[in-house]
Amino acid sequence: MKKIKFQDTSFRDGFQSIFGARVFAKDFMPAVEAACHAGITHFEAGGGARFQALYQNCGEDAFDMMDEFRRVVGPKARLQTLARGINVVALAPQPRDMIKLHADMFKKHGMTRIRNFDALNDVNNLIYSGKCITDAGLEHEVVVTMMELPPGCSGAHDPEFYERILKNILDAGVPFASVCFKDASGTANPNKVYETFKRARKLLGDDVELRIHSHDTCGTGVAQYVAAINGGADGVDLARKPLSGGTSQPDLFSMFHALKGSEFQLALGEDGIVDDHIKELMDANNVAVECLKDYNFPPEARQISPDVIFSPMPGGALTANTLMMRETKTFHLYDKVIKNMSECVARGGFASSVTPVSQFYFQQAYMNTINENAGRDRWFKMTEGYGKMLLGYQGKTPCEPDPELVKIAADQFKLEPFAKAHPGVQCAEEILEPGIPAAKKQLEDNGLPVTDENIFIVGCLQTKAGNKGIDFLKGERKIGVPKKDPNAAPAVDTKNMKAGQASTYRIALGNQSWDVQVSTLK
Repeated sequence: MKKIKFQDTSFRDGFQSIFGARVFAKDFMPAVEAACHAGITHFEAGGGARFQALYQNCGEDAFDMMDEFRRVVGPKARLQTLARGINVVALAPQPRDMIKLHADMFKKHGMTRIRNFDALNDVNNLIYSGKCITDAGLEHEVVVTMMELPPGCSGAHDPEFYERILKNILDAGVPFASVCFKDASGTANPNKVYETFKRARKLLGDDVELRIHSHDTCGTGVAQYVAAINGGADGVDLARKPLSGGTSQPDLFSMFHALKGSEFQLALGEDGIVDDHIKELMDANNVAVECLKDYNFPPEARQISPDVIFSPMPGGALTANTLMMRETKTFHLYDKVIKNMSECVARGGFASSVTPVSQFYFQQAYMNTINENAGRDRWFKMTEGYGKMLLGYQGKTPCEPDPELVKIAADQFKLEPFAKAHPGVQCAEEILEPGIPAAKKQLEDNGLPVTDENIFIVGCLQTKAGNKGIDFLKGERKIGVPKKDPNAAPAVDTKNMKAGQASTYRIALGNQSWDVQVSTLK
């Protein structure tokens, strides 16, 4: 039987997809240790939103977390992080010196492999970052990003398109150790997945490791994985209880069950198989449940959301956005935002709905919804991320975006399209000023230690509202982790309530929430 490798994504994408990446390291490291004892040797350990969220929401240093992860799993485990091409772990394109520093720092802090994607599938955005990852002594897993297009759309995101992107990667000479097809929204239909993997395997031959990453947001994650395996995939990404399913990855045991009676079985470690370690894995799951018992699991993270089939919202962004909407008391608009997101994708040039583009789509859909509610034209105000993407400042979209929207963006931001403003330039990294000198100056101006780690933190966490890295290093740390309040009122005990006593509780149901007051009659 052919063994299918799996990576445990519970402690990176599981956290990102359920808690918006906001989990304290001390709370989950015992679960990592238990997973190791159960025989798991390949973990997703950081990167993506698990970089910036640690500084901005957890008051923790991502490099310290990676060091502790490596200490717990030992020297032999394979630890992978996620990078966004020229954005690395930031939300905006980074200059070349910062792209190189990213690879060097993640190697220094114990990582084995970096999975590296570009949301636009613009191969020019992968060439230099892939070289830096490889030169740092890390395994480079190059990515083709997938999704389903909204109804009535065509021109990209079909097997022919994915085959062409993979050929572009090969023709560009991007160095890689493995290839992954990444569907952050979990919406690519299984038949398309099967055909895509058949073509990819034919292109790559039998020796290249070929993996799939998806989410169970619309309920088809396991079907996608079975299709990919039948098409030639060697590996899948799986999460475990209580961090699997819904907006996260398909569950390990669900995948194990789906492969029963086939010619495939899930590998565990170097020589084992999942079949022989069921009890140990169940015990590890129970440790994770205990570790996270004080965290609030949002209901939308644990349900099937079929609407995303038509508006491809990634699992890894959905809960971060709903957390934001709850905090800003706009959660009642969520269904309208998701509906409006379909138009943003359809008219935006078909970049894949994965960070940072998924945020561009969502932010613009949110803005359009706010405009509609205020009686204004939906496109009265364009968000910077979405507008600059339309103008080419993130790279070249798979198809040309709607000319009407391009004109709106150019007028609002007083910017020419990138290709016109910078003729002959293939990639934004080529025109950006070096980032290290600027980060050093900020550290020196604030009397902070100038280390490679601090330079990278400051360089990646610059925002229009200020530098979140500087805030963190100065001790100005805002904690926003979705843990249950230890001082919260206990469950309602009406038997022992005094006459006239009242308690207020928040009840969430589907996409709405209410403050409810419970009281006894006087």
